[in-house]
Amino acid sequence: MTFAHAMPFGAELRGDGVRFSLWAPSRSEVRVDVDGAEHALDAAGDGWFRGDVPHARARSRYRFAFDGSGLRVPDPASRFQPDGVHGASQVVDPRAYRWRTEGWCGRPWHESVVYELHVGTFTPEGTYRGAIARLDALVDLGITAIELMPLAQPAGDRNWGYDGTLLYAPQRAYGTPHELKELIDAAHERGLTVLLDAVYNHFGPEGNYLHAYAAPFFTERRGTPWGAAIDFDGAHAATVRDFFVQNALYWLLEYRFDGLRLDAVHEIFSEAQPHVLDEIALRVRAGVEPDRIVHLVIENDANRASLLDRYDAQWNDDAHHALHVLVTGERDGYYRDYADAPARHLARALDEGFAYQGEPSPHRGGAPRGEPSAHRSASAFVDFLQNHDQVGNRALGERISAIATFDAVAAAASIVLLAPAVPLLFMGEEWAASTPFCFFTDFGPELGAAVTEGRRREFAAWPSFADPASLTRIPDPQDPQTMRGSVLRWDERTQAPHAAMLAHYRALLDVRRRLIAPHLRSGAYGDGSAVFGRALRVRWRFGDGARITLLANLSDTAATIPAGAEGTMLSSLAEIEAGDAASHLGPWAVGWYLSGSGVAVS
Repeated sequence: MTFAHAMPFGAELRGDGVRFSLWAPSRSEVRVDVDGAEHALDAAGDGWFRGDVPHARARSRYRFAFDGSGLRVPDPASRFQPDGVHGASQVVDPRAYRWRTEGWCGRPWHESVVYELHVGTFTPEGTYRGAIARLDALVDLGITAIELMPLAQPAGDRNWGYDGTLLYAPQRAYGTPHELKELIDAAHERGLTVLLDAVYNHFGPEGNYLHAYAAPFFTERRGTPWGAAIDFDGAHAATVRDFFVQNALYWLLEYRFDGLRLDAVHEIFSEAQPHVLDEIALRVRAGVEPDRIVHLVIENDANRASLLDRYDAQWNDDAHHALHVLVTGERDGYYRDYADAPARHLARALDEGFAYQGEPSPHRGGAPRGEPSAHRSASAFVDFLQNHDQVGNRALGERISAIATFDAVAAAASIVLLAPAVPLLFMGEEWAASTPFCFFTDFGPELGAAVTEGRRREFAAWPSFADPASLTRIPDPQDPQTMRGSVLRWDERTQAPHAAMLAHYRALLDVRRRLIAPHLRSGAYGDGSAVFGRALRVRWRFGDGARITLLANLSDTAATIPAGAEGTMLSSLAEIEAGDAASHLGPWAVGWYLSGSGVAVS
């Protein structure tokens, strides 16, 4: 079976050649250079230029040219950039790949245990095919879904993916489009869902030529951390919106991804109705085959729970930040919002989704943050102990296992992996990988130098980098060694203490699969929480009548909490003594209990 997504943008193979289409409202004349020969494109109205080139074929190289200016640009909807963002685009035949998993329709969201990975540092090979060789290890661990960090072609070969400028072209450094499809196909053969992280809030700072021929893509009315915002409300909003809608459908239909995670949607501005986020969700739901299960997940710093009317889940920074404060003691930056009562914030996030549901945020100058979320199912939230942001945005890229004790990390993992929310692991976390995950780039010399300096300036205000000499410890994003030093060392998995953490993660995910996941299909909702210093109790109710309870002591000293008829123990970490009047929890103790009619634990 083969798949192709027909788009109004880009290069489409036809029986007698290739049709090229470019939206260039800022230009009056457009030509396409195909394998060294130029061809005029016809003006088709509303800023569109189109034309058929009979001799063009799969693997032909092409660029667009304008008004005799000498400017040559790649296709913004290029399917592949073999020479990078400044080179020619390549015509791709999407039907050249024959899929093996013809019957794959996806998996329900409540079954998800997500594993976030960066293809370039996941394996020593740093390729799609290199990742295939490690899929069985993830299945053995208990993973049911992998999430690939963004693949849109950025400048150079070293990048997290969040600086992509050609959104339809998968990163050439990891392999060909054919090889990416092999990875997705291989994952499906193993029963793994495959999600893709997509960035629709900005384009990268190098290699974005849209300003030169499609200025209406952007507006100065609003700004983002990356410059002018994408204009989803202007006179040309229909075309701009369609560019991103088609991109979402392209990944889901042509590459058979099972879902998308949209990055930082709080930086996507839209006043016109429907909101562009609603439009993307509605058109994706209508555009994919009716028998497929496709998941849409968002990252949203504003805690807008109302977006869950259209989307399956949101990343839950609140749960992470509260856990991080409890485990590490760090209180700088956004962690200050949780420092006053981290256990209370954690308990609320576990019970109700968000910790901030409209309360003032000290980190944001007292501005209110969030919307009510307690009525949402636990599966509408993705909880994590680590992710690419929370590791890579640290000055030195340290993982939590490098800044907290083994017992503290193990306790936090016990909470994240068994709570009814969808858990997400960041690659290597399961064995407490010793390698950092640093911020790295591969920009041209001038921009690269500015990024290096900006990175050090960003952390100059932090107490730990008050001494100017200490700033030199921050890895240079442009140094190839910064990325190489972030590559996982898979041989660690059998060594102490990594093997012990891996066994802990594997055992927890086995409990989730056998004893918790069967109840999740009926839905799970918070059923109250209580906090006792740094200890807490949280309960959830399942739609089938069962209940699950968490007891946790997130401190170095023992704690006592009132007894609460918890039920049958599913899992325990460290010492827990249940008495008639009280439960005694040792340091970093975590216990999970199941109760209710029809509950069987074996």
